[in-house]
Amino acid sequence: MSVGEATRYVPGVIYQQGEGHRDDLIIRGQRTNADFFTNGIRDDVQYFRDFYNIQRLEVLKGPNAMVFGRGGGGGVVNRVLKEADGTPIREFTVWGSSYPGARMTTDIGQAVNENWAARFNAMYENAGSYRDFVNLERWAVNPTATFAPNDTTTIKLSYEHLHDRRTLDRGIPAQIRPGNAFPRFPYETSPSTFFGNPNLSYAIADVDIGMAIIDHDFENGLTARNSTMAANYSKFYQNVFPGGGTNAGAVNVGGTSSNLSAYNSETDRTNLFNRTDLTYKFDAGLTRHTVLFGGEVGRQSGLNYRQSGFFNGVSSTITIDPRNSVSNVPVEFRNTATDANNIYNLNLGAVFVQDQIEITRYLQLIAGVRFDHFDLQSRDRRTNVLLGRVDDLVSPRASVVFKPMDNLSIYGSYSVSYLPSAGDQFSLLNPGLVVAAPEKFVNTEVGVKYDILPRLQFAAAVYDLERTNQRVADPNNAGFFLLNGATRTQGFEASLAGYITDAWQVNAGYAYTDARIASNLSGTIVAGNRVDLVPYNTFSVWNKYQFNPMWAGGLGVIHYSSFFATADNTVRIPGFTRVDGAIIVTLNETWRAQLNIENLFDQRYYSTAHNNNNIMPGSPRVFRLSATARF
Repeated sequence: MSVGEATRYVPGVIYQQGEGHRDDLIIRGQRTNADFFTNGIRDDVQYFRDFYNIQRLEVLKGPNAMVFGRGGGGGVVNRVLKEADGTPIREFTVWGSSYPGARMTTDIGQAVNENWAARFNAMYENAGSYRDFVNLERWAVNPTATFAPNDTTTIKLSYEHLHDRRTLDRGIPAQIRPGNAFPRFPYETSPSTFFGNPNLSYAIADVDIGMAIIDHDFENGLTARNSTMAANYSKFYQNVFPGGGTNAGAVNVGGTSSNLSAYNSETDRTNLFNRTDLTYKFDAGLTRHTVLFGGEVGRQSGLNYRQSGFFNGVSSTITIDPRNSVSNVPVEFRNTATDANNIYNLNLGAVFVQDQIEITRYLQLIAGVRFDHFDLQSRDRRTNVLLGRVDDLVSPRASVVFKPMDNLSIYGSYSVSYLPSAGDQFSLLNPGLVVAAPEKFVNTEVGVKYDILPRLQFAAAVYDLERTNQRVADPNNAGFFLLNGATRTQGFEASLAGYITDAWQVNAGYAYTDARIASNLSGTIVAGNRVDLVPYNTFSVWNKYQFNPMWAGGLGVIHYSSFFATADNTVRIPGFTRVDGAIIVTLNETWRAQLNIENLFDQRYYSTAHNNNNIMPGSPRVFRLSATARF
């Protein structure tokens, strides 16, 4: 399972194509490829994260600067990794698919003695795809250890290495309609059709992450956690894809021509973060307080290097016949004046404090503030020009929670967060952006949480999210942006999660999202346009029913209404409904097998896009069979 597939069942979260080489989400109308965290620490390089070592995936919506710092305007995704807790485990899983391929994972852990525990997770996968010429190979290891010198202190150590190599696939283009009518729609072709040059389109990522977490209980109401992460990322991707030419890669009216473009990009980054969280619980008169306070320091340094592709060493685009969409024309890559070629260093520091005040059993107030200092230096390696920007940002948060019953909470909240002008990946700093103010997110929200049954929770929220000074992707120039935009997102979300009966488990969600451009950006991206890739309506439900101790079944539905590929609203992606199923057999305490069927009724649909002419067809029906042995 990928992060994208997991979040399809989370209301308000949309999976974006990510150019075929990274996790990329839209949370409450806000696109992010950097608001990813591991055990609460920023993990922000663009790559595909794997589930082999995940204990749980947390999707925290609404501006979260109070806890997580910069960005997070729509929300953040936090991977909580498996840890060595001393529980004996010997688990091995093999997986196969109706597309050629196999996957293996292992999870081994136990207590070494009364103070030490160890655990080892590993994964290997080699798999094909429903898309022609597309495959991936990846492997990862994650040893962890826990040391508890006494009853009040725990030290957790973890190291992960991930290698991922895959074909980079950006999907298919749209087609121009007679009379150049709008909206356009995806070009009608087989879901397997590849556009570009698969031999020159690939992505390689090597990720090394080391973590140390120290927890201590002072036994006087004060607890502390200190977390350190040292990470090194090496990432390269190259692609030949629909783009360029007069129609930006779109297929012409007659269906006889389209254009291809090409570029590659290298990202090397080293992250070093240290964060301290202290929680102090105490009573003051008739009120009860839970105070969270602490700080964070960090340094991020790296390289961004991009090269544009020139077909036969001359032209930035070529024309192809979409009925023969694979090109073998030689491509020469070179760094041009508009391509990134910079090294950077970011030094950051932050302090934060929050007080959760229980005034009565029925009423709580929460107030907090975070101060962030960012000092970014970026050197253009072509011109040797050094650019820099310093931002000092204050992010407040306030909430009120009313609990008329023990199982019912009604809340209202207000929060502000920021994203510095260099963007998520530090590749955008130029003379124009040095003077640009950070992006600002202001979120107002009212919601309710109700425990219908002890193990069944209902939640709903209405929110208003304003984003100013936003960068919006240029629909006709892949990898570049239009600046000084503003969006406003108003939405409603509802979810039902838990057990209806001891045998019936459900996870259901609905989101209505009205995300709009709030200022004119160009002649085609104007106020009132819908934000790209955000449907008005999304609905998902997954049911699991345990018929008896041996047999269980699952049935799920995912529905998206139609949406636009980019903010110019010229290409509409049709809505779809997909049905998934599962059969689970537990033979005994050792053996378990599971058959998953994605797209049970073989529905033809388009799952996501990156721009107007990089549209991803959804997968036809696929079977995945796994077997797990646990000793």
